[in-house]
Amino acid sequence: MPLHQLNDFALLRFTGSDARDFLHGQLTCDVQALQPGHSSYGGYCSPKGRLLATFLLVCDGEGYTMLLPAAIAEAIRKRLTMYVLRSKVTASLMSVAPIGASGDDLAAALFELRLEVPAQIHRAGGCAIRLPGERVLVIGEQNQPVPADDGHWRRLDIAAGIPFIGPETQEQFVPQMVNLDLIGALSYSKGCYPGQEIVARTHYLGRLKQRMYRVSAQATLSAGDKLYCGELGEQSAGMIVSAVQDANGCAALAVLQTANAATATYHAGSLQGPVLKRETLPYTIH
Repeated sequence: MPLHQLNDFALLRFTGSDARDFLHGQLTCDVQALQPGHSSYGGYCSPKGRLLATFLLVCDGEGYTMLLPAAIAEAIRKRLTMYVLRSKVTASLMSVAPIGASGDDLAAALFELRLEVPAQIHRAGGCAIRLPGERVLVIGEQNQPVPADDGHWRRLDIAAGIPFIGPETQEQFVPQMVNLDLIGALSYSKGCYPGQEIVARTHYLGRLKQRMYRVSAQATLSAGDKLYCGELGEQSAGMIVSAVQDANGCAALAVLQTANAATATYHAGSLQGPVLKRETLPYTIH
């Protein structure tokens, strides 16, 4: 299916003369460096440095559009609005659902929407943004009806190693644990934001003991499921970040212990639970 409506995602729109500086002071990505016609992945943390949300942020000439899971979108909007204070910023949920385009012929798929494929990843052409994994996100109003298929898009996110935090995993991870630093979603030089001191300390003191890996299983997995391995016994050794099921089994992103991720056998739910198989990611974990 080349085009699919993404009902599991929502779009938050930020406008106003202070939108850039406001978002720069709240998010893990370098918003001030994000030029119109570009996008970046990013995160939003609690004061303790734990992720409340991960997202795609798109900059255009009039403001910023944030793609994030619909289940947390309104709560994140309300939380961010609390910190606007006297800044000239408006945050609102858009009524339009995003559309995903994927497949071998992106040009033909987008031609149906009278759009063109941007030449580079994280570049936008109008309301079309090219993303890792040979796909394009469309965030503008479209007249043509498009069938919904969130599962396919989530599987592409998993294959690309892109995490999206949902209600089940909020405040479970610091950004590096889900590889935000490896996908250009975390800046160590941008200055303060909620949780920045803890995130920076994790980086500069080298205390990161867990990373996110791509896994699969012949069983049903869900975000927030705890993981176990023999080396740690009954102590939880990780967690499922996101997962999607189809006829071939379950694909997932999982946070595991870096010390034994390559050698230990991980199980979901308990030491007797389904076995996880390690799969490759398109970027290197270090």
